[in-house]
Parts: sequence; structure tokens; C-alpha cells
Amino acid sequence: MDIQVVFQIAAVGILVAVLDQVLKRAGREEQAMMTTLAGLVVVLFWIIQYISQLFSTVQSVFNL
Repeated sequence: MDIQVVFQIAAVGILVAVLDQVLKRAGREEQAMMTTLAGLVVVLFWIIQYISQLFSTVQSVFNL
């Protein structure tokens, strides 16, 4: 796993947290929730290939 991916995930997390707080203070809780969900989906799309590699490695280690 490349360290750049970890930094990208951290950057998205910080950005989403700031946007969430700003939107909640403005009284837009629905948009804050949608922003949080959008950030989660983006990060999941980034790491899905690593999760697939993990399952493949586990299968090969245990000969499943």
C-alpha cells in the first residue's frame, strides 16, 4: 500500500469534517450528511482494490 493513498484518505477526512461542521452550523444538516456519505463513498472506491488484494492473499495463504 502506497503512503500517498493514506495521505489522500486523511485529506478527504479532514475536508469532510470541516465541511460537515460548517454545514451543521449553517443549519443544513441534510447536506452535511450527504457530504459525509459522499466522502465515505469516494474513499471506499479508492480502497476497494486493496481490500480485494487482501482477500486474495488470505485465500492463497490458507489454500482456500
